[in-house]
Amino acid sequence: MEEFKIEGDYIELMALLKALGIAETGGHAKHIVDAGEVIRNGQVETRRRAKLIAGDVIQIENISINLK
Repeated sequence: MEEFKIEGDYIELMALLKALGIAETGGHAKHIVDAGEVIRNGQVETRRRAKLIAGDVIQIENISINLK
């Protein structure tokens, strides 16, 4: 499981995907979210700008990210 340190109170989902290199562009990030490929704390996350906070666990395919 990877860890990602949030700078500030939260990070938006699309920004996280780009920061981790999972999405190459904003359009690619939108496609990943719209396709239902993002799992947040065991639930499918479909909100592109969902505010992710420390303690959230994000899963995309075989990648797990623990937000700190």
